[in-house]
Amino acid sequence: MASIFIASLTYTVPIARVDAVLAEHLAWLDAGHKAGHFIAWGPREPRDGGLIFVKAASRDEAERLLATDPFMLEGLADLAITQWTPRLAFPGLEAFNG
Repeated sequence: MASIFIASLTYTVPIARVDAVLAEHLAWLDAGHKAGHFIAWGPREPRDGGLIFVKAASRDEAERLLATDPFMLEGLADLAITQWTPRLAFPGLEAFNG
């Protein structure tokens, strides 16, 4: 059964450098979603980073997936990963169930 991991990215560079890679990052997220890995994502407010909810078989798999993020490849953000076990998902949020 897959587990859920919450990836918290914190930008380490000026937002203009992040914006220069944003289109690549969004395409990467879309591809990961289509492959069944990323179930939700979005920027934090204030815009100092973002969160990605990752469905993966293991922490190692989640780390490998996240290492291919253009933001990580360009050294634009720090990454913290938290494994999460949802106990309840409201109707419409079934993807969060491992």
